[in-house]
Amino acid sequence: MNGYGLLALAIILEIFSTSMLKASEGFSKILPGIVFVVGMGSSFYALSQALTQIPLSIAYAIWSGVGTALTALIAMLVWKESITMYTAIGILLIVIGVILLNLKGTAH
Repeated sequence: MNGYGLLALAIILEIFSTSMLKASEGFSKILPGIVFVVGMGSSFYALSQALTQIPLSIAYAIWSGVGTALTALIAMLVWKESITMYTAIGILLIVIGVILLNLKGTAH
């Protein structure tokens, strides 16, 4: 699998794991807690493998930025959390930052 495929896998695992963290209700529910730990470990492993092919600054910006934006969307859709205008603007700024870092990365 290429670096960006591994990065996509890392993002999917991170988003799923974060939802399991919410579902664990402060680790009071054991199964979602275990899924969180295994999922995050797997996410970091996939990210570490992606870093063998993608620069750290680019990979981490994509992983954290896309993960943050999609987690906020899942929080709204699945967990029925409200998203304020400030949250939406913050997520937009994260996405813009990821784009800018990728544009910088293509120049090198």
